[in-house]
Amino acid sequence: MLAGWVGASAQDSTAMPDQELDEVVVRAPRGVRKMSGALHGEVISASELKRAACCNLGESFTTNPSVDVNYSDAATGARQIRLLGLSGSYVQMLTENVPNFRGAAAPYGLGYVPGPWMQSIQVSKGASSVKNGYESVTGQINIEMKKPQLDPSFSANVYYDIMNKLELNADGNLHLGDNWSAGMLAHFENGFSSHDGNDDGFADMPRVRQLSVMPRVAYLGTNYVFQAAVKYLDERRIGGQDEHHIHSAEGMPLYKIGIDTRRLEVMTKNAYMYDRDNDGNVALILSASTHDQDASYGLRLYDVRQREMYASLMYERKWQERHALSTGLSMNYDYLGQHYRFDADASSAPHYILDREMVAGAYAQYTLNLDEKVIAMAGLRYDWSDKYGAMVTPRMHLRYNPVTDLSLHASAGRGYRSPHPLAEYSFMLASSRRIIISDDLKREAAWNFGAGADWTFYPAGMKLALGAEYYYTTFSNQLMLNVDADPHAALIYSSDARSYSHALQTEVTLEPVSELTLGLAWRFTDVKADYGRGLMQKPLTSRHKGLVTAGWTPNMGLWQFDVSCAINGGGRMPSSYELPSGAMSWRSRYPAYVGLNAQVTRNFRHWAIYLGGENLTNYRQPDAIVGAANPWGPDFDATMVYGPLQGAMVYVGFRYNFTKFIY
Repeated sequence: MLAGWVGASAQDSTAMPDQELDEVVVRAPRGVRKMSGALHGEVISASELKRAACCNLGESFTTNPSVDVNYSDAATGARQIRLLGLSGSYVQMLTENVPNFRGAAAPYGLGYVPGPWMQSIQVSKGASSVKNGYESVTGQINIEMKKPQLDPSFSANVYYDIMNKLELNADGNLHLGDNWSAGMLAHFENGFSSHDGNDDGFADMPRVRQLSVMPRVAYLGTNYVFQAAVKYLDERRIGGQDEHHIHSAEGMPLYKIGIDTRRLEVMTKNAYMYDRDNDGNVALILSASTHDQDASYGLRLYDVRQREMYASLMYERKWQERHALSTGLSMNYDYLGQHYRFDADASSAPHYILDREMVAGAYAQYTLNLDEKVIAMAGLRYDWSDKYGAMVTPRMHLRYNPVTDLSLHASAGRGYRSPHPLAEYSFMLASSRRIIISDDLKREAAWNFGAGADWTFYPAGMKLALGAEYYYTTFSNQLMLNVDADPHAALIYSSDARSYSHALQTEVTLEPVSELTLGLAWRFTDVKADYGRGLMQKPLTSRHKGLVTAGWTPNMGLWQFDVSCAINGGGRMPSSYELPSGAMSWRSRYPAYVGLNAQVTRNFRHWAIYLGGENLTNYRQPDAIVGAANPWGPDFDATMVYGPLQGAMVYVGFRYNFTKFIY
């Protein structure tokens, strides 16, 4: 248990004393589906992340069929994850098992983690462990950063694309004696120019300038382990109307969007191991963050000062390799001071609202492991919120492995979430819709149930892996963003009406030879909620998705070719309205579309060059911004987004890595 907490340690290798090896090439596995342990999910390895440009966390799921990443609007660049058909607010985001990117950080948090910084991404579906809190409803996504205790190394990555965007990444670490190690990760990106491929007067994507650094230190002693990290981020987003394509109404200024963010994170982990043979340890995790954001959407404003603190004290131990117990206490404090102006009137004074909550809790989790054949995990936690009261969170996981290559799994559990409507739906300000937030918001609560199977076998010497899973999520109370009741308004309120999600996914992975991997996946989601007219399909959500991937690494990995093709099904648009001309503002449904990404990499001993393309089918959502010709008018809306916002894009990059081997 503790080994996963402190991260992978440096690995050493030895050769036979009478043999001399010129060079050894070790290939890490790509996306790996977990076949052991109680939780069901996947590990996206570093080698899988290199199959695409993977500039940040939001672009890391290109070849993953389980997770979708979509733009929230066509102006700010805000992106959100979808897992099991539901938005990312129901996915608990973790950085090295510490809750992160909550509240005001949620809309843009996927862009705050550079791809080259990540060691792996762990995706857990359905009800997750109670150790990390009560917030997970559809799953958890845990990001493991590069660790300073790995072998001393230096890495660099340079990326440039035809949209005139440049990214620079560098990281390195060194050992300070036998126990101490230190590392540094740095990132810079800048979009030097804006593009308006559909000639609607608005930049297809905002120009982003971001600088982030993360120094960290680790101490690995015999019985005591310590880690600390500090991360600072400064980001500027500029979007809206392009000066070179002035389509604004006569006498009105250009409609501009500017979002300035400064974010600071501090984290420490301490663990004392009193019984190494039985993984007996006591651990204390402390983290805090500040998130200051100033945003303007035309003349609308949203400025937020968010402060978060988190503490977790854990005790873990095994008995006889069959029984494991984890118990702990936790505390979470959220503070959001928010200034906002919904009216497009510069003379109107901003309003202020304070959103504050303290939650304290305790949990216990027991795991029974019968020789890896049957693994059962049951957890229960109790939390008390000074704003919403008591929460009881039960969760259960069961895995049965009748034979080595066949695994059956099932899970059930409850999750809760405190709503932060202004922070989470700030992208709705990129429209002329009236934003109406209920004064009586309640805590969200939902149950999640899931089951599935994974089977790997070897016909004719080939490796063939099959997987199928089904998850059902039902809400007893949900925060609703209703854009159907009034096409010129966004209603945000709590609803106890029926709301649910069905998600069915099947996968096939084939390795006909050791250098070639083929993947095929299909997913069906049925997400419905009551928007005041009975149960309706959730708007802007595709019911079907197919994904075909291929990876070929000939010549012992000197070359690497990767292709992924996503078939996105159609779906429902929000309710439209009639224009003065008699035409409807937009169609009632959007069509299916296909996206194609490809990349070729030439690897050398310490460096690699890569060339790739995204959205090579060149599909772009037509009229992504409604009323773009008059953003100051009543019909302007940049939130009707279902597909890509820019056409085909080509990029080139360079990677360098040097590791000092220790004998």
